[in-house]
Amino acid sequence: MPELPEVETVRQGLAKWVVGRTIATVEVHHPRAIRRHVTGDAHFIALLNGQTITDVSRRGKYLWFPLSSGDAIIGHLGMSGQLLMQPADAEDEKHLRIRFTFTDGGPQLRFVDQRTFGGLSVSDGGAELPDEIAHIARDPMDPLFDDELFVARLRAKHTEVKRALLDQTLISGVGNIYADEALWRAQLHGARLTDQLTRPAVRRLLAHVRDVLGEAIVAGGTSFDELYVNVNGESGYFDRSLNAYGREGQPCHRCGSIMRREQFMNRSSFSCPRCQPRPRTIRH
Repeated sequence: MPELPEVETVRQGLAKWVVGRTIATVEVHHPRAIRRHVTGDAHFIALLNGQTITDVSRRGKYLWFPLSSGDAIIGHLGMSGQLLMQPADAEDEKHLRIRFTFTDGGPQLRFVDQRTFGGLSVSDGGAELPDEIAHIARDPMDPLFDDELFVARLRAKHTEVKRALLDQTLISGVGNIYADEALWRAQLHGARLTDQLTRPAVRRLLAHVRDVLGEAIVAGGTSFDELYVNVNGESGYFDRSLNAYGREGQPCHRCGSIMRREQFMNRSSFSCPRCQPRPRTIRH
């Protein structure tokens, strides 16, 4: 599933292409693509026709497009969603779900989603921050992110540190891949308990989270298949820089030990047995 770097890469690309443009038409090709807009496709279309997109914003893994009406389009990519800019005469994608055309006749915005886990909806009055995503915490790349509040809140929890990093109400945008990468850099096993970490240790971990996310954004995110691409249909290449995720059986880039894979919340965690020793007591 796309994490913060992938969504931020898409946001940056969209901002160059759609801000200031006025929507001419909207076509909904699959009802699941707007299932979170419970009043249906006719209402969705009516709210958007003639509206100007004034910005493209992000909270964690969610995108929103503030509109001239004061409403906003909320977007989530899910497992395989893509927001692509395509010439008006370009052939339709196989899994095209929603198409936006603009009054200037320029490139169209197309929402393509093979698995239809993602989708778009309209947030009433949500231009500044949609109510639907207001519960999501700021991400560490946000200039208003409060480092010390995060340190205090994480240490106040009694949970495994990797679970805390994936808690979108505590810190947003961090998923399985980048949590493993930050924990490898911090030399912490994901099962370490948060209330046993010192303040300096949490600050170091947060700094590594920022570094990993920042480097991944520069690389355009991480692509393991054709499902994640930017608005131009291009894959990210941060997978070439991974030190932990997906490296089971390969030597640790730091100490040479063979990397391990462990089950974690119906997913996998990757770590170094020497650099990231398991805690003596692991919560189950």
